[in-house]
Amino acid sequence: MDTARNYARAAASDNTLKAYAKDWAHFTRWCRMKGTEPLPPSPEMIGLYLADLATGSSPTPALSVSTIDRRLSGLAWNYAQRGSSLDRKNRHIATVLAGIKRKHARPPVQKEAILVEDILAMVATLPYDLRGLRDRAILLIGYAGGLRRSEIISLDVHKDDTPDSGGWIEIFEKGALLSLNAKTGWREVEIGRGSKDQTCPVHALEQWLHFAKIDFGPVFVGTSRDGNRASETRLNDKHVARLIKRTVLDAGIRAELPEKERLALFSGHSLRSGLASSAEVDERHVQKQLGHASAEMTRRYQRRRDRFRVNLTKAAGL
Repeated sequence: MDTARNYARAAASDNTLKAYAKDWAHFTRWCRMKGTEPLPPSPEMIGLYLADLATGSSPTPALSVSTIDRRLSGLAWNYAQRGSSLDRKNRHIATVLAGIKRKHARPPVQKEAILVEDILAMVATLPYDLRGLRDRAILLIGYAGGLRRSEIISLDVHKDDTPDSGGWIEIFEKGALLSLNAKTGWREVEIGRGSKDQTCPVHALEQWLHFAKIDFGPVFVGTSRDGNRASETRLNDKHVARLIKRTVLDAGIRAELPEKERLALFSGHSLRSGLASSAEVDERHVQKQLGHASAEMTRRYQRRRDRFRVNLTKAAGL
């Protein structure tokens, strides 16, 4: 039973499970305030709950359409774990949700892309001590691989080094090969060597592994307080987000804006969108590197591209 339970937990990431737990806690609290019970599932009550989320009538401010959709997914998951099913196509739910989307939907707010000139300025702010070597490797590998922050910190040196591994690395003469157990399943990411050592992601990775004396287990770990020794504890993915924000400030990127606005512009996804926006190659190669199932998803990450390279107006004879 414990084994089956562990496999069930592994069906979703830890962050997703935490979000679903918060969704259920919020819904049950709302039910108590309305004098009703969350079980069994009532499509009518859930329709009212969605309406409250959209208008801000519940204890929390009005939520975005994407957050409401995510809340509904969280409720469906929680009901399934309790042996009940929630029919999202029920008219009391589907019609209310369609109305919310029609009235309140807005274009998605995207994080700023870190372009090639930005990443060069960011790594230039890092010292060449042990922490600096590690953080430089994190930024360059994350950027060149178009990796999610969870994919960066889940890497091991070899296959099956640790139970919580999300993949491993192999270093060759021409570059590094990353085998990743990613959001969409297993995939391989090739990271070629750069034109110079100062900005080469593979060289940065080799330098970190050499001076940190890491030959087994997690690739990216913490360091001792004095910064002279690598620990055995894997970094948290929040370190990547904090590192990006700190180096963005230190490099003076978007310095014309107040600090709070600058920090809000960038996140871990800025590395992925930066690669998609900066790589001057065929779109399908970028799609493969990011692990996207469709070209349309890849285009969402491209902040800077030739949008009118294919002119269908002229092609149609107009």
